Amino acid sequence: MQIKPDEIASILRQRIEGIDPGSADLTEVGTVLSVADGIARIHGLDNCMALEMLDLPHGVTGLALNLEADNVGAVLFGDWDKIVEGDTVKRTGRLLEIPVGEEFLGRMVDPLGRPLDGKGPIQSPYRRPLDVKAPG
Repeated sequence: MQIKPDEIASILRQRIEGIDPGSADLTEVGTVLSVADGIARIHGLDNCMALEMLDLPHGVTGLALNLEADNVGAVLFGDWDKIVEGDTVKRTGRLLEIPVGEEFLGRMVDPLGRPLDGKGPIQSPYRRPLDVKAPG
C-alpha cells in the first residue's frame, strides 16, 4: 500500500480545521519535587505569584509563599500527606481568598472556608481576599 503525500496533507488540514482554539486548556502546571511537614517544593510554575492559591491532587490547596528562580515553596492545606513527589500542581491565578456571606453564620469552617461541621457544603457567591490592608 502506497501512501500519497497529498492524502496525508489533506487529512492533516481537515484535523487542523476541526480544532477549536478556545477549547485548549492553557493552565500553567508544575510538578512536586518534595513534600515535608506540610510544605511542598514545586518546579515549573515560572509565573506564579506570591500568595497565589494552587490546586493539587486529593483536594489539597497550596499557598505559594517562597518564590525562587527554579522552584516555588508552598504551604499545603488539607491532607498533605497524600501528596507525593511527581504530583501535578495547577496555578489558579487567584490570590489567597475565602468565600464570605450570610451562609457562614453559625457554621464551623477551616481557614479556607470549607465546612467542618457536617452540615453540607456552603454555597456563597461572594469571595474576599484574605490578605488586605486594614482600613484607616
